[in-house]
Amino acid sequence: MRFEGVWLRYHRGPWVLREVDLDLPAGAVAVLLGRNGTGKSTLLAAAAGLLHPARGRITGRPTHVGMALERFPADQPFTVREYLSHAARMRGLDPTKADSWIERLALGAFIDVRLGQLSKGTAQKVGLAQALLAPPGLLVLDEPAEGLDPTTREELPAIVTEQAEAGATVLASDHLDELTKLPGAHRLHLAEGRVNTESPRP
Repeated sequence: MRFEGVWLRYHRGPWVLREVDLDLPAGAVAVLLGRNGTGKSTLLAAAAGLLHPARGRITGRPTHVGMALERFPADQPFTVREYLSHAARMRGLDPTKADSWIERLALGAFIDVRLGQLSKGTAQKVGLAQALLAPPGLLVLDEPAEGLDPTTREELPAIVTEQAEAGATVLASDHLDELTKLPGAHRLHLAEGRVNTESPRP
């Protein structure tokens, strides 16, 4: 996937990001770094196709995009089981496809709990599970470690590595520094409306 001279803003407001040029090949892990308000969530939304460039273009977006938001929208009238089953059906999958992620993310004790009754961290795990139900070609993660329990935080880098090794492009913001240390991860620094790429660590 490529960003070619991309300018991003909301409606007719000020520019959030200007002249973004990025090459994100299959299997790459790119981590966005920057202070609050520098455009990390804006760039993620554009990558996922939720925000269209005002100038420039984004090409090569994979057909299937998995996205986990920083704040999972828990104000929905479903239990965890109902939500993930419905998400699987929407992707044309058997509802039992969610079982492996329910187990891996330790959601078994919460499957009959309504989304609105979950803690922030548990709701984040539900959001991560739905993003991974079908193998994504592009995995977009907005602060995925925020609020997670220590065990799941330790598991997160392994999950991201597995997705990248399977061919997914992974684009994430990560102020808790859980993913920036992954071998080969690209670090994208956002400041003053620009994106600067740091060479990946070995």
